[in-house]
Amino acid sequence: MEKNKPNMSDIKGKLKEKAGIISEFKQFISRGNVLDMAVGVIVGGAFTAIVNSLVDDILMPIIGMILAGVNFSNLGVTIPWGNKPYINFGGFLQATITFLLTALCVFIIVKVINSFHKKEELPKADPKPSNEELLLTEIRDLLKENSNK
Repeated sequence: MEKNKPNMSDIKGKLKEKAGIISEFKQFISRGNVLDMAVGVIVGGAFTAIVNSLVDDILMPIIGMILAGVNFSNLGVTIPWGNKPYINFGGFLQATITFLLTALCVFIIVKVINSFHKKEELPKADPKPSNEELLLTEIRDLLKENSNK
């Protein structure tokens, strides 16, 4: 029995295909949008940590103090049947407040950045007419004067 040996042209074709995919991937990765997105994800992760600390360490204790010492992190209820699951309302409330604060901060950042872009995009003064336009205007005015005589 003769084994099926791969054809050399088949191997070269597969290598070219893989090289094409690799070069396509390099091109995709080197685009500015992908790099911007990667930076945004990293900064967003750090920003989320700051907002989580703001909610958990500053806002929730103040809200709990205002509401007669309620500790939101442990606020919940145990269901008395089955394996007695614990439903943590406080954790959900903290996550909701964290989300709302994160969304508010992102909104404010976008508004500030957009205000910078609007200032840069102020309408420019009309450009100075070219020599050709000046000459044509002069010819038009002379023709008007001669036709009125």
